[in-house]
Amino acid sequence: MQVHLVDGTYELFRQHFSKFNKDPDRGATRGVVASCLALIEQGATHVGVATDHVIESFRNEMWPAYKDGSGVDPHLKAQFPLVEDALRAFGFRVWAMVEQEADDALAAAARVAAADERVERAVICTPDKDLGQCVGGKVWQWDRRQDKWFDADGVQARLGVPPASVPDLLALVGDSADGFPGLPGWGATSAGAVLRRWRHLEDVPHDPLAWDAGVRGAATLNATLREHYDLALLFRDIATTRTDAEVGVVDDWRWAGPGPDAAAVAEALDAPQLLERAGRLTDRAGA
Repeated sequence: MQVHLVDGTYELFRQHFSKFNKDPDRGATRGVVASCLALIEQGATHVGVATDHVIESFRNEMWPAYKDGSGVDPHLKAQFPLVEDALRAFGFRVWAMVEQEADDALAAAARVAAADERVERAVICTPDKDLGQCVGGKVWQWDRRQDKWFDADGVQARLGVPPASVPDLLALVGDSADGFPGLPGWGATSAGAVLRRWRHLEDVPHDPLAWDAGVRGAATLNATLREHYDLALLFRDIATTRTDAEVGVVDDWRWAGPGPDAAAVAEALDAPQLLERAGRLTDRAGA
């Protein structure tokens, strides 16, 4: 068995800004539902979709400049509840996050799936580098747009560090999409070299003369790390996904076809083709 864990927030953004989207009020929602149905067409059986029902989360209390959705297109923001209702109507399990974020739900679901002996592979469907920290063993990451797959080795090839070090990497270099800056002077090359050698911030030697990772400017980088060490730990905590979200069990995520509200949703979206498509898939799967 495989399970597919979809980053619904990313999908909504991707569909909204697609050059093919001609309907700013409903087009992204139609696109996300179609994208999830495409997974079923490709053979997926168990699908969970995580969304940021409220863009702010507990992380905003940790760092006031953390993303708050203030720059999000109002047409897009208005579709978050719309897409959640549409996905549920079409038979998909939805985790609409309020206190935590969609990434936390995906991490929690990946943990649940990996612990289920029936699951051969848990696929996190997003290109988001943050989710690389969850990869390893049964858990893979899939960038569907580019059809690129990442196991643990793939994450290291992509980001320069192993999955377990991804939060440490983000702590040093920052994450502009999430609104925290990292430490001055630290870039992906220097951070990658240091973390490949020592894995985590607390293991980096205090004496730069002990650095044997081939990093230029070791003394300056080390001085910055020591000066802002507590801030780096805070950024790492912000970047670390939580795995305690309530996501249920794998059996809860099995797609069983559209529900009784699907027809009304399809009509509201002016998308009868979605209902027809879901009906064909239901008949095929015997759902």
